[in-house]
Amino acid sequence: MIQFFSKKKKGFTLIELLVVIAVIGMLAGIVLVSFGPTRAKARDTKRQVDLREIMIAMEMCYGNSNCGLGLDQYPATAGGITQIDTDGDPLYLSPVSCDPSGCTVGYNWTDNSGAPSYRYYCVYAKLETEANTWFCASNKGLHKKTFAGYTPINTDCCGVNVTQ
Repeated sequence: MIQFFSKKKKGFTLIELLVVIAVIGMLAGIVLVSFGPTRAKARDTKRQVDLREIMIAMEMCYGNSNCGLGLDQYPATAGGITQIDTDGDPLYLSPVSCDPSGCTVGYNWTDNSGAPSYRYYCVYAKLETEANTWFCASNKGLHKKTFAGYTPINTDCCGVNVTQ
């Protein structure tokens, strides 16, 4: 009696492997594309939280004679601020100069130099998810303004005159 033995193939063919890799690649591409807007929204939220923290630190510094330029004055913002410190302790704000986009953009400050000017400030950042929209923190609070071609200034810090 003659027996024919057939060898069973073990494993996958090259075509099957390529199809599986292509399907996984397409799924990964879809996931990465769908997270783009979510990441931009997260960066905008981080910007808003950072500006809120800067505002709180500036207000704490305003009431401390060892911080900034003295009692009832904010630190000078002409060159921007990276940290808000009293000569030693406490450190009201650790260095926050980088925008969440990877330190390619810093937070922007208006110039409050000059004697009466130390009683106000304006720090702002442009949001990614809302076109032409700025988020500002100032001695008058937190504000948002949407306007094409706009850049905040002391007399219009997201719609608020911080000098008054």
